[in-house]
Amino acid sequence: MDVIRIIFAGMGSQPIQSMLSMLISVLLYVVYSNVPYSSTNVPSKSLLPAYDFIVVGGGSAGAVVASRLSEIEDWNVLLLEAGGDGSVAYDIPSLAEILQQTKIDWQYTTEPNNRYCRAMENGRCFWPRGKLLGGSSGINSMLYVRGAKKDYDIWEQQGNPGWSYQDVLPYFLKSEDNRDQSYAKTPYHSIGGYLTVEEPQWRTPLADAFIQAGKEMGYESRDINGERHTGFMIPQGTTRDGSRCSTAKAFLRPARRRKNFHVAMEAYVTKILIDSSSKKAYGVEFVRDGKTLRVHANKEVIVSGGTINSPQLLMLSGIGPKEHLSEHGIPVIEDLRVGHNLQDHVGVGGLMFLVNEKISSIESKMSNISYILEYAMSADSPLSTLETVEGMCFINTKYANASEDFPDIQLHFLSSGFNSEIFRKRQGLTREFYDAVYGKLNGRGSWSAIPSLLRPKSRGVIKLRSNNPFDHPLIYPNYFKEPEDMATLVEGAKFVFELSKTDSLKRYGSEMNPTPFPGCKHIPMSSDSFWECMARYFPISISHPVGTCKMGPKSDAKAVVDSRLRVHGVAGLRVIDASIMPNQISGNTNAPTIMIGEKGADMIKEEWLREQSLD
Repeated sequence: MDVIRIIFAGMGSQPIQSMLSMLISVLLYVVYSNVPYSSTNVPSKSLLPAYDFIVVGGGSAGAVVASRLSEIEDWNVLLLEAGGDGSVAYDIPSLAEILQQTKIDWQYTTEPNNRYCRAMENGRCFWPRGKLLGGSSGINSMLYVRGAKKDYDIWEQQGNPGWSYQDVLPYFLKSEDNRDQSYAKTPYHSIGGYLTVEEPQWRTPLADAFIQAGKEMGYESRDINGERHTGFMIPQGTTRDGSRCSTAKAFLRPARRRKNFHVAMEAYVTKILIDSSSKKAYGVEFVRDGKTLRVHANKEVIVSGGTINSPQLLMLSGIGPKEHLSEHGIPVIEDLRVGHNLQDHVGVGGLMFLVNEKISSIESKMSNISYILEYAMSADSPLSTLETVEGMCFINTKYANASEDFPDIQLHFLSSGFNSEIFRKRQGLTREFYDAVYGKLNGRGSWSAIPSLLRPKSRGVIKLRSNNPFDHPLIYPNYFKEPEDMATLVEGAKFVFELSKTDSLKRYGSEMNPTPFPGCKHIPMSSDSFWECMARYFPISISHPVGTCKMGPKSDAKAVVDSRLRVHGVAGLRVIDASIMPNQISGNTNAPTIMIGEKGADMIKEEWLREQSLD
């Protein structure tokens, strides 16, 4: 029934559609019923009292870490996940539009701030995070992007040996199974890894028009994960035969029969157990089925909860800023800047352009019966698109040094606009704002592009709301705190406007939505102030939060973990996820997070296998 509810959420109530929905759900069941999903859920009574390694969080990094550690048969590994498993319905790529704000999303929101999110309900932006095995790789847009080479070289220069581009590239390659032979033959890609990477088989004519428009703007079409990062590309995604390939499917499914590997779902970890005198982590406390349980770790506890959950758990366990923990009555074990250094990719929302053909729309993709049948039988269907992201580019504004191949703006090109009720709900736009700007345009053919700031100078913070582990933490992204961020983003918006006027897109009658935002009507259109106003009313989080457990040497006052991802001052405890990134990378963060999981697991293996060999 889950399949029916999700696939047909956008359909009407006509009897014929109801009958067809039942038939198609049966078809999907027949096609997929014999495919095992991610992992076996071990009941509490079967859990061991102690494991060699406990991994907290089965998301983009945690699933990788747990899978790789369990390759050592002598080690017992426990993976604890607060959510449940995936399903066939979640694997339909285009359904990423409606997976957010559901039970498999933590449903976080930012705290109000008049600098941004002005068009959102209660002034809060949604920050979706996956709450299931696979984590955010189970609800994201599946885009496979690694970032710029210089990103990682900067990490190393900041006192993190072993994290240069040449050091991390082998770990990108280790995971990858690239289905495009032209890419796989290059030194920058590989085949045979757990993580399938491929280009969607289906696309609208707008995708090719986007690539041609880029050439008109002076940019080459290239593999942005290859030799150079600047340019335009039809993106690749983490899909397998047109179906989502989350880290749960990629890394946990192959490991599910290992006798030394236990996975416990619906297990909400509330505290890391740390000996206050020796400052050594020795286990975790978690709630499952209404009961509080404890499990010990013989070797290490690895926290892979992500940029929001990992700092929350560390702080609840006594690791964090002394003054903040004291406010909540939490005994301080180690005074570290946990929760600080928060960074996210933020973009300008609302840049929508009408076209003279009904080339694409979100609702039609989900309710068109022929498309659903096509998807059930093959990957060549609009439902296999990467959440309608059909093009991507990395460009240089006037603030970037083009000779460095270090672009400062990323563009996500969508073959659909913001004129859909699904999009309104997903972004949390107020009814008044949506109706005023998009209400009369429902069903109109359109495209949109989101320019996003690649390396924000502004820094936010995650704080505890209380000492109750079930309370969502406070999220302060501090978008646009630094004026340079807005100045760069305005240049990105101006680029999109110029892109819309290229011959390649004009052939479809491309024209910007003539209705300005209500709060921006008084500002001359196309002026810098106009684009800034749009960004403040309708910022879009690209859902790439990083940095809250910063990696750095002990001499770095803001660092939480060292270059081996060990928590400073606490033995037997590591953090392995996107929260360790010292600086935001220049692109989508899922592939880099998987790389961090691969590299972190190898570090653990190196250290403990070396110790075993000495015994």
